[in-house]
Amino acid sequence: MKRIVFILMSWMVCMTAIAQEKPASTLDIRILESIAETRTEPQTQTFKVLSDINNCVQVAVPVGLLVAGAINNDKAMRQNALYVASSTAVTALVNVGIKHLIKRSRPFKKYPNFISVRTAGGYSFPSGHTSSAFATASALSRAYSKWYVVAPSLLWAGSVGYSRMYLGVHYPTDVLAGAVLGAGSAFALDGLRK
Repeated sequence: MKRIVFILMSWMVCMTAIAQEKPASTLDIRILESIAETRTEPQTQTFKVLSDINNCVQVAVPVGLLVAGAINNDKAMRQNALYVASSTAVTALVNVGIKHLIKRSRPFKKYPNFISVRTAGGYSFPSGHTSSAFATASALSRAYSKWYVVAPSLLWAGSVGYSRMYLGVHYPTDVLAGAVLGAGSAFALDGLRK
């Protein structure tokens, strides 16, 4: 438990410094504007769907593992369900705490000329969608380290992260911090799967 707290606290200190740096914010908005210039309607619809179903996936993965483990009487699979769910839950709790600590404005609020596809409430840093997607993907990949699990999981998580930038609701550093938080939580809680 001390190891988990130390890792998460160290991570928070590093990410707080990144979020509050002015040059990073300038680069952040330039990247978002560059992405916005290339938007197309089919891509917009795809990224809206990816973003919208993210929370369903975060629930469906551990529930699916739990049900399959119960049906097959597979204790390891049930344990992996707990590991995936715990990684995502811890990530969500830490994410909310960091958001309220840093209080970074969303891109469309700080830069009124920036046009986002969507609006979102709350604070921007770190990306909750990205952190939960990477927590689930990383935990699932640790539990089942076959390429056919790892590749789609990380592709999914990366796509969710990109969708948040594409839609204009998060800066690139929000997404990067979310990915680190999600993956870090999964690695920190690795002992739950044993």
